[in-house]
Amino acid sequence: MLNILFMANRTFLPSAPNNVLWILAIIIGFLGILARYIPIEGLAKYQWEMLLIGFLLLVMGTSFRKM
Repeated sequence: MLNILFMANRTFLPSAPNNVLWILAIIIGFLGILARYIPIEGLAKYQWEMLLIGFLLLVMGTSFRKM
């Protein structure tokens, strides 16, 4: 019972990222996927990094409030 009360104070409440961060992460992730299938000269060598950056932006926007 004491453990339940202690854990109730430490709940993780994710929040939705703001629109600018969400759109930026989606664009970067989409460019990473696009560079995988269409050989774009400057982006093809950074395809995995762009996917990772897009994912991390979404994770950070969801984990931290007002980001």
